[in-house]
Amino acid sequence: MKQSTQSYTVTEAKRKLEAYCAYQERCHKEVVQKLRGMNMIPLAIDTVVSHLIEHNFLNEQRFAQSFARGKFNIKKWGRNRIVRELKIRDISKYNINSALKEIDINNYHKTLDTLAKKRLAQIKEKNLYKRKKKLADYLLYRGWESHLVYEKINQLVRT
Repeated sequence: MKQSTQSYTVTEAKRKLEAYCAYQERCHKEVVQKLRGMNMIPLAIDTVVSHLIEHNFLNEQRFAQSFARGKFNIKKWGRNRIVRELKIRDISKYNINSALKEIDINNYHKTLDTLAKKRLAQIKEKNLYKRKKKLADYLLYRGWESHLVYEKINQLVRT
């Protein structure tokens, strides 16, 4: 991220960050990073962040829920990957658990099934064990739980 040499008043920063948060859900960490990039002093950062929270521009729980829904529905990520990414953004355990409740369990299993079948069709490997490994690596990388992955592989790849 490039550092700007321009300085902002607290009021200007509030307006700029209101627009930044209104455009897309943001976590506290992203907002603080943006403010640091704007060369704001720590006291001003705290003032702006508390203003954004007070006026509901910034809400960690709403961010976590939106993030989990989006990454599952659009990128087809599993729970492990979503949790890992939320932890990187310093989201609390409570908010992470509340975000995971946004994912419907039936839809979750259906998505895993669809994703596994699609990927299996793309794998051209002839060796059965290498085929299984490639499919497992792909699904595990995307954050699907290992017990679900191996259960699905054994169901799809028969000897």
